[in-house]
Amino acid sequence: MEVSRIRALRGPNLWSRHTAIEAVVTCSGDEADLDQMPGFVTRLRARFPEIKPLRPFGHKDPITVAHAIEAIALGLQAAAGCPVAFGQTTSTPEQNVFQIVFQYTEEPVGRRALELAESLCQAALDDTAFDIKQALAELRELDEDVRLGPSTGSIVDAAVARGVPYRRLTEGSLVQFGWGSKQKRIQAAETSSTSAIAEAIAQDKDLTKMLLQAAGVPVPQGHVVTNSDDAWEIANQIGLPVVVKPRDGNQGKGVAVNIETREQLNKAFDVACTISRDVIIEQYIPGHDFRMLVIGNQLIAAARRDPPSVIGDGQHTIAQLVETVNLDPLRGDGHATALTKIRLDDIALATLANQGLNAQSVPENGQRILLRNNANLSTGGSATDVTDEVHPELAARMVTAAQMVGLDIAGVDLVAETVVKPMEEQRAGIVEINAAPGLRMHLSPSFGKARPVGEAIVSTMFADGDNARIPVVAVAGTNGKTTTVRLTAHLLGASGKRVGMTNSDGVYIEHRCIDTGDCSGPRSARNVLMHPDVDAAVFETARGGILREGLAFDKCDVAIVTNIGMGDHLGMNFITTVDTLALVKRVIVQNVAPHGTAVLNAMDPMVIKMAEVCPGSVTLFSSDRQHPALNTHRAQGKRVVYLDGDNIVAAEGSTEHRLALKAIPLTRNGSITFQNENAMASIAAAWALGIDWQTIATGLSTFVNDAQTAPGRFNVFDYRGATVIADYGHNPDAIQALIQAIETMPAKRRMVVISGAGDRRDEDIVRQTEILGEAFDQAILYQDQCQRGREDGEVLALLQQGLVNVSRTKDIVEIRGEFLAIDTALAKLEPGDLCLILIDQVQEALDHIALRVKQG
Repeated sequence: MEVSRIRALRGPNLWSRHTAIEAVVTCSGDEADLDQMPGFVTRLRARFPEIKPLRPFGHKDPITVAHAIEAIALGLQAAAGCPVAFGQTTSTPEQNVFQIVFQYTEEPVGRRALELAESLCQAALDDTAFDIKQALAELRELDEDVRLGPSTGSIVDAAVARGVPYRRLTEGSLVQFGWGSKQKRIQAAETSSTSAIAEAIAQDKDLTKMLLQAAGVPVPQGHVVTNSDDAWEIANQIGLPVVVKPRDGNQGKGVAVNIETREQLNKAFDVACTISRDVIIEQYIPGHDFRMLVIGNQLIAAARRDPPSVIGDGQHTIAQLVETVNLDPLRGDGHATALTKIRLDDIALATLANQGLNAQSVPENGQRILLRNNANLSTGGSATDVTDEVHPELAARMVTAAQMVGLDIAGVDLVAETVVKPMEEQRAGIVEINAAPGLRMHLSPSFGKARPVGEAIVSTMFADGDNARIPVVAVAGTNGKTTTVRLTAHLLGASGKRVGMTNSDGVYIEHRCIDTGDCSGPRSARNVLMHPDVDAAVFETARGGILREGLAFDKCDVAIVTNIGMGDHLGMNFITTVDTLALVKRVIVQNVAPHGTAVLNAMDPMVIKMAEVCPGSVTLFSSDRQHPALNTHRAQGKRVVYLDGDNIVAAEGSTEHRLALKAIPLTRNGSITFQNENAMASIAAAWALGIDWQTIATGLSTFVNDAQTAPGRFNVFDYRGATVIADYGHNPDAIQALIQAIETMPAKRRMVVISGAGDRRDEDIVRQTEILGEAFDQAILYQDQCQRGREDGEVLALLQQGLVNVSRTKDIVEIRGEFLAIDTALAKLEPGDLCLILIDQVQEALDHIALRVKQG
């Protein structure tokens, strides 16, 4: 048994819409059929009884160790409290090699679950011990460490419920909602609108009190001191008992209340000094401690907080009673649980001492022992929801207090006898205002009704109906992807949107290249979705990125599939047939939004079949206006785009829009078949996005297919009276399309310059020159810079093999180096000749050709 090639699929993928771990499991001998391993399943269940049945419903083939690993990895996460359900194991073309995939909610947890599953299987194979309790405890602890805390999690859940996409930007609580120019961010209960100045004010408790006093909001009298002598003097001035707290503190750290003696004050002062140099001594207001949550201009929730305590039973010590209380599964060490464990720290011991007790005291049966005078949940307190009891005038004062500080989300700490009366009718005061307040006391109160505070925060960030999404277009296929991406982006730009684009040449924001190289994967797409200057995005979505990591988005507005052809990386990653390749390409169609559109090539049977899995609508395009699928689609009242003589026609029912091919420079008056198809796909996408027809026509007429606009995509140069065409075509289907286009262009002699990518199958490299050999008089074969695992001269030999039986190409030259091959070809050209150069280093080769053209 060997587990290898472990991948995290972080977006919708070949297997599911869930995030998932994918791995390859190689079984040996009997491991490929558990029926040949008596006792293995019994030993497995003895170590992990909760494992689901290993044989999926309807599965007829043998069950393997790979199936066991998948089931265990999923089951361990579920038993640890992770909400996961999806898992699958499939065989590969290689004997006894399987792909397993299982859902995860947190990537580190999913990866560790796989490691533990492998260890558990090995233990069952070897009949050795496995500590399942320790494994589950480890996963639970890891999950608590990495998952979002309750405050951030509640906001994320509320956003997801509204259809707002999100992305964690750090391992902590910094989260981006929305895409591009629609994005906003949160960190815990702080939002993009939270003022840094307001946060600084809230941190300064003395300044906060001054501002609240200016607004007429009752606050306790107090002063800032820097030593214990001054603290005692101030305490006597304002009257004992007092509260001691650090000037710059949060979560109740270092706060001591109801201080009555010099000894108590000195101890409290020393604790507060460890947090802040300046310490506040303020008037103690007897009453209950309330947390009032203000969001925007409303009081959303209110809770009475009670200090941590234990109830004596006449038998156990206070330390033992605390230990028992802390066994409650609702209590944890951090903020991820509903309640926090009670700590017997210096403040707790001092509080006990004030009652004449210590940790080893045994209180009487029913006696309530306070362990703190402050009631923060972070120090072990509990909360009771009182939102429905709050008097309107008191609620208004809470909102005034938050707005005086300047916070959009504020936790206002109120001490009062009750919340059913205004502050002026009782002894009450605001003792603190907190930025980034904890929400768990409102989400999961110890007693009372939970409040939807996450929804309230999201509602202040986004207007009703706003899901913070920008239009997203995904383009997949064998050929034409990059040109279709560039033209679609151009049409969106013509409509006034700032467009982000990724393709195999780079990443572009508003025509500015911010990254180079093959950027057709999900990482580049995610970078575009993070960019604040992007109003719409168009992504070339390559097969490799989908297999490696999944999609960068959960849904797209338009999915374009240009075609499915041979030679597109077949033989890699267990994709050995065109049928399985089509399954990968259709992932973007499966993840079209319900309001979105799939734009599909009606001429390709594999592409048109993808319409069956599209959650949205479908627009078909075709060079053949009489294609049966196209006509059926139109007869059903659905959208179609097709060629009709010298026009591209977009039709829906009886309504038609005609666009003259002569006004679309990309198509060279309709003579380049594959560019006609690229234009139709882009037109259909723009139509789906609601771009008006005049803008579409203008965009088509202003798109120039030169080396600057679409590098490596049928770029035409005039060199000393000869026509030179540079293209990045690198598979048999692309080369066949290039030949069809070139045959429409007159030429005295035809020459081709070609290499082959070493990571293609032998038959695909041979097939390229077999096709070219029938169309060109001369061929220059070159060995490019990177052989991608091939031996020196191996690719050239395969290219030569394809030319052995052709009838036309007889003049064949081999060159080592792309630029030398280009120079050799240019030197051979005469006026009236045509030369197709299939480039490898796209930008460098284009720059080299442009320089030679300039030099003449």
